[in-house]
Amino acid sequence: MGRFISSTPLYILLRLLLVLFLTRHTTPVNSLPLSTDSRWIVDDQTGQRVKLACVNWVSHLEPIVAEGLSKQPMDVISKKILSMGFNCVRLTWPLFLATNDSLASLTVRQSFQSLGLQESIAGIQSNNPSIIDVSLIQAYQAVVSSLDNNNIMVILDNHISKPGWCCSNFDGNGFFGDQYFNPDLWIKGLTRIATLFNGVPNVIGMSLRNELRGPKQNVNDWYKYMQGGAEAVHSANPNVLVILSGLSFDSTLSFLKTRPVNLTFTEKLVFEMHWYSFTDGGAWGTGNPNQVCGNVVKRVMGSTGFLLQQAYPLFVSEFGVDQRGTNVNDNRYLNCFMGVAAELDFDWAYWTLDGSYYLREGVMGLNEYYGILNWNWCEIRNSSLLQRISALQSPLQGPGLAESKPHLVIFHPATGLCLQRKSLFEPLRLGACSESEAWSYTTQKSLVIKGTYFCLQADELEKPAKLGVICSDSSSKWEMISDSKMHLSSKLSNGTSVCLDVDSNNRVIINACKCLSKDNICDPASQWFKLVNSTRSSSKAKSFFQVDTISDITRTDFLGSLLGWMLAG
Repeated sequence: MGRFISSTPLYILLRLLLVLFLTRHTTPVNSLPLSTDSRWIVDDQTGQRVKLACVNWVSHLEPIVAEGLSKQPMDVISKKILSMGFNCVRLTWPLFLATNDSLASLTVRQSFQSLGLQESIAGIQSNNPSIIDVSLIQAYQAVVSSLDNNNIMVILDNHISKPGWCCSNFDGNGFFGDQYFNPDLWIKGLTRIATLFNGVPNVIGMSLRNELRGPKQNVNDWYKYMQGGAEAVHSANPNVLVILSGLSFDSTLSFLKTRPVNLTFTEKLVFEMHWYSFTDGGAWGTGNPNQVCGNVVKRVMGSTGFLLQQAYPLFVSEFGVDQRGTNVNDNRYLNCFMGVAAELDFDWAYWTLDGSYYLREGVMGLNEYYGILNWNWCEIRNSSLLQRISALQSPLQGPGLAESKPHLVIFHPATGLCLQRKSLFEPLRLGACSESEAWSYTTQKSLVIKGTYFCLQADELEKPAKLGVICSDSSSKWEMISDSKMHLSSKLSNGTSVCLDVDSNNRVIINACKCLSKDNICDPASQWFKLVNSTRSSSKAKSFFQVDTISDITRTDFLGSLLGWMLAG
């Protein structure tokens, strides 16, 4: 029966659809290696942009084995990563794996036995028996190979020196010259790993060091050793992107404004940053979200975001939230982050894939509430969050992506959806950004669907927003207000200021503007929108009301045609 089913037209169609889906959401391994073109990461051969939409997979804790392999076969995990729309993994590793030969030569079984992790040994024996008696470095290679077999790119991240949880200012792993951070040994380890994975097609980048920190950190040593590490990696493996992190837990690279790096190679250099809610302490929970978002974005742009304007790729290699949804600090931060990530269209890696850990800070089987997967590495922990970040997985612009003329999409960070219209007579709604309208923002401050005469209008308080063709009155003028610059505000005919909002059915409505300042209890997320530049074409077919250019028809012809269509209907 299996053979009969596999030859049916339905089965063949499903297979073709799957191939089309994977082709759209991933970068085929045979298109590698990658390079840089101004602020973009691109395919070496075609010059087309490749957006890194990654997830972190931890392999730097005491067992020195990729987490989760006691719960699921590695191929199952790799396929799960791909099915969730990620095209790359930031795979962590401790320096001692590459510099301590006796440690690297331990078998997986021996490593877990030394830590008393008998239950994990049994789980790996059951789910991944092929690695239980191989060396730790071979097990690491096996994970990279599994990701390769599933068309997933890999960034090798030197996360720490001594295996263990990261990070603190005084753990001996923070900066060059610390107890466990000998710079010469570090360069030796980088060289070994770069050499080991030279020729492995899906290894597209190496992150030199995670979260430099501590009392010894200083700019001069950063230049001396980070430039030395970059040259060592490039010499050993010229195909990989070389990714440099900053200071203060990877929160600042501001020193690059006046003193660029000096390297012998070009078109392989990428900078990385980390951005969490706790990067700014408890500000999100105690302050007004609009004001906090505005202040934090200014900080981020001043400390790292400026690199995009200086034509360097910026990889946000860690961001994430407590997925239980109970952390106000995280929830508010994520709404702001989503808006900035869509606007800047940067490359990123979510922290983390891991649903649990073999051993973290002395606790066996610790549940990871930031993890995409749940404790048993089987189900998705929070499908709504995964849906939200899926909007960021496809590029909006960049080399080779001029599928349509430059336009705007109206993005809603709290849902990860974009403003859509089904027809002229149905309420505007939020929907998949791949089916969004192409908008333009005119000098008269109107939001117009490109190629039409239709503009966005605020008609009546607590009623749906609508489309109209008379775009000169106050209800058709929109401005980005509040410190967050994410409230789209207009004025009704009676002079009342209103904002675009979303109801529980994802209908776009007109409401009184809320939470603009001072109030630290009110949450403005439903009223946050972002006007995002794009050159991606919509998957929607052009409707009756869409024309290629406004000059194709006159306003009189258009209104006459519309009236005739309505009467005929």
